[in-house]
Amino acid sequence: MEISYLWSMTKLGLGLYKSLLNDQNFRFAKQCGATHIVVQLVDYVKGGDSPTLTQNYLNGWGVTHNEGKLWELDDLLAIKKQIESHGLTWAAIENFDPAHWYDILLDGPKKPQQMEDLKWMLRNIGKAGIPVMGYYFSLAGVWGWSSGAEGRGDAMSVVFDEQQVDIHTPIPNGMVWNMTYDTAAPTGTIGAVSRAEMWERLRAFLQEMLPVAEECGVRLVAHPDDPPLAEMRGTARLFHNFSEYERLLTLSDSPANGFEFCMGTLQEMADGDLYDLLDKHSTAGNIGYIHFRNVLGKVPRYREAFVDEGDIDMVRALRILKKNNYDGVIIPDHTPEMSCNAPWHAGKAYALGYMRGVLQALERE
Repeated sequence: MEISYLWSMTKLGLGLYKSLLNDQNFRFAKQCGATHIVVQLVDYVKGGDSPTLTQNYLNGWGVTHNEGKLWELDDLLAIKKQIESHGLTWAAIENFDPAHWYDILLDGPKKPQQMEDLKWMLRNIGKAGIPVMGYYFSLAGVWGWSSGAEGRGDAMSVVFDEQQVDIHTPIPNGMVWNMTYDTAAPTGTIGAVSRAEMWERLRAFLQEMLPVAEECGVRLVAHPDDPPLAEMRGTARLFHNFSEYERLLTLSDSPANGFEFCMGTLQEMADGDLYDLLDKHSTAGNIGYIHFRNVLGKVPRYREAFVDEGDIDMVRALRILKKNNYDGVIIPDHTPEMSCNAPWHAGKAYALGYMRGVLQALERE
């Protein structure tokens, strides 16, 4: 019974895009057995109440008009109240808005003010009682995806095929993180950025942000690079393999420094044992929360898969988490789209049902 109690501390969650933050989708999460919500406040995935990742996003996720529109405490508390009214817990926020930190990423003139803006928002996040802030420190961001009816039963699925896209396409001025923040930016591109320079930018970011995060009781957790290439669009990518991802922890031993552990992205990497990495860092307590999704293949070509059809043995992964008494949140992140009138919701319901079923089976062992 003691093992069952400890294992029950693992939390089943659902990630919701900004367009999905409403009572209907909170009820949906509860109906699927989720207890925790990971919130995206960046309005980038299109589709309204039926969001899709299988559109063409090679020209960007869209435009953000949120420069100067920071996350106010009252707004965070209102979202939290709505989440909690459905018996759910707000576990984390995922991703800063590019409008709020583009010059932190680009090392531009507004960097000092944007650092202060992010610190102010971190304090609000802490005051709202939200324990984790996920971020992705990247210039190119998630880019290069295509899609096709490649999933089981011809389900529409995200695909990355390096042969189908020019990974050297430069990033235009006014864009970062694959999102436009300045529609009036002068013609041209941001130019090449080296690995050493990217690591220095990350170091400077964490040096300023982690003390504030600790003070506020918020954990900053980093997502690995998807696609996991060493370079894309003329800019180095920090977390494209296991050793580079683990290097994050060498920049600071702060308890506020950790991983947004995306199993799918890590599996896409050319080398490394995902199970060993999961075992190591779930034991050490370095994981803020987990993207529990599956893939088939590795760079230079892979596709997203249903949770039970990919290369990752998801039952084995959950056994590792049980062994290590992992008490964080696992979310399905994203899935292939199912053939019905609600493809996003059906895909998520399938994944959550699988995850809950395995959790219950392991709990009874």
